[in-house]
Amino acid sequence: MITGVGSYLPKNKFSNESLSNFVDTSDEWISKRSGIKNRHFVEDNENTSDMAFFAANKALENAQISKNDIDLIVLATTTPDNTFPSTATLVQKKLEINAVSFDIQAVCAGFIFALSVAKSMMIEGMYKNCLVIGADAMSKLLDWKDRSTSVLFGDGAGAIILQKFENIESKYDDWGILSNIIHSDGQFYNLLKTTGGVSTSQKVGFIEMEGKEVFKHAIDKLSTSLDEALKNSNKNIDELDWLVPHQANQRIILAVADKMKIDVSKVISTVKDHGNTSAASIPLALDNAIASNKILNGNLIGLHAIGGGLSWGASIIRIGTPKIL
Repeated sequence: MITGVGSYLPKNKFSNESLSNFVDTSDEWISKRSGIKNRHFVEDNENTSDMAFFAANKALENAQISKNDIDLIVLATTTPDNTFPSTATLVQKKLEINAVSFDIQAVCAGFIFALSVAKSMMIEGMYKNCLVIGADAMSKLLDWKDRSTSVLFGDGAGAIILQKFENIESKYDDWGILSNIIHSDGQFYNLLKTTGGVSTSQKVGFIEMEGKEVFKHAIDKLSTSLDEALKNSNKNIDELDWLVPHQANQRIILAVADKMKIDVSKVISTVKDHGNTSAASIPLALDNAIASNKILNGNLIGLHAIGGGLSWGASIIRIGTPKIL
């Protein structure tokens, strides 16, 4: 069950207007194509592990559990502090706890993949309290000469506390993560990727994207994966209290809502405030919606995301814990 959430955005905030000082773009051009108004970038001395650590602490506080109760950390990131070891082990070090810790990489779909991995390990293993984190410093991958991609991304982190409860009576006959659906298709590898890598160039590289193709795939795959997750949960779209999509582009968010025939008033959108923060975008939006009392304990929510690979997936979750109902 998801019992706590937390998020972090760097203090370095850039509006569309301020971005236009060093990118050939404008507020009108960015807003029309993406719905983004602002994004946050890390400072020179601020790393992915720092953002993940801050978000993790807030999630622990929100869940009202001790950091020493955490026995598993799964961190989704495309921008690790170092090629190795994992950034999750740095978060473990900063928290000063003993927990199995590792990274996974599915780019913007990373948080959905991390949820799926964490749930499987908690069901099959001895783990009871897991930190699931999405954190990315996407500004490190941006080519400022490419306005088609550089204006879309930002930095941030979000975290949840996932806990295992047994034999709890509830007014609902379901709780926690009801279903996880994840997919990958490497034939679309080149649609969204970086221009470098450790074994190809010994350089990180810059993001490059075939925008129109990614847009079409996003609408299709976000819709089909959500539908698949709903069917696996024996739910229908009308039963969802909220949909929390990957915050990549407002046009994609609205197009998927229209295709799925879900009222846009039930769709959480925060993309205008932070841009596409990759694996961090869903927990960022989730934390925002809970903090503003939109999403309440016991609500049925859908999550879905798509990223490079292409990789995509969806989750259906009964949020919170029956302890406080």
